[in-house]
Amino acid sequence: MPTDLGIVDLGIGFPYQSVEDKKHAYDFFRPLLKDRQSLEEFEFPAQYMFKDVPDVVDPDVDVVQWIVDKMDAFGIEMAVTGVSENGIRASKEHPGRFFLSGRADPNEGMETLRRMEQQKRDHDIVSVSTFPSGTFPQVAVNDKKMYPIYMKCCELDIPICINGGIVGPRMPSRPQFVEHFDEVLYDFPELTMVMMHGGEPWTALAVKLMLKWPGLHYMTSAFAPKHYPKDIINYANTRGSDKVMYCGYFPAGLTLERQFRDMPNVPFNDGVWPKFLRENAIRVFKLEEARAKQLAAA
Repeated sequence: MPTDLGIVDLGIGFPYQSVEDKKHAYDFFRPLLKDRQSLEEFEFPAQYMFKDVPDVVDPDVDVVQWIVDKMDAFGIEMAVTGVSENGIRASKEHPGRFFLSGRADPNEGMETLRRMEQQKRDHDIVSVSTFPSGTFPQVAVNDKKMYPIYMKCCELDIPICINGGIVGPRMPSRPQFVEHFDEVLYDFPELTMVMMHGGEPWTALAVKLMLKWPGLHYMTSAFAPKHYPKDIINYANTRGSDKVMYCGYFPAGLTLERQFRDMPNVPFNDGVWPKFLRENAIRVFKLEEARAKQLAAA
């Protein structure tokens, strides 16, 4: 694994400054939860899957600078983060390093389409994301409620990042069945789609679909390198070197220390590393163009 690439991380957030703030961040899908642990005991709904999550800091910490310091320590040059107060501030204070991604909720109808347009205009968002099992009510990847969002992504020429596979929080996973992606990419051959959160246990199917559809890609969000699916590693090492991208999911689930301690043990071929850690993300999310705009405006 090379150490001087200038890594692009497709999923960096900002820490909370209290446990209560952290709990409230998941209110948007709390009505979907039924089990007592998720509702009463957990600080966040997928807590049973993660240990020592580093996403709460003291109230006096500057969370933007805290993230910048972490990025510098681990050679992360650029990051994609959500459209939030902290994300907007980070992109303005550190031009060329932070790029914003919107959230598209199919249950909001025209409002989410208007917001996508406004965020592209005001913040030059480089993508949007949707959490199918976490929408309330749930909306599947191939549900027709999603189709206007896919159309708008094609119109704005931005990717959609969308969860695939068994969902972590204890709620139904059917909206994220990987087979749903096939129908969408048939109907939207111009769409650039990035599968998030693993695609398990249908990673072999995810590989087949990436071979089939030019617009389908994969990011490693919510997975420690130790647990990258073998199907994905084999695909990256063969015909899929241009399709697989790094996403650290920090600080939502995993420390960067854990990510980069495990990373050198991933059996990627030498030629895969620059694409996985940097080049694919820059191309798919058009980050060079976005960076030039930020620097020109600074």
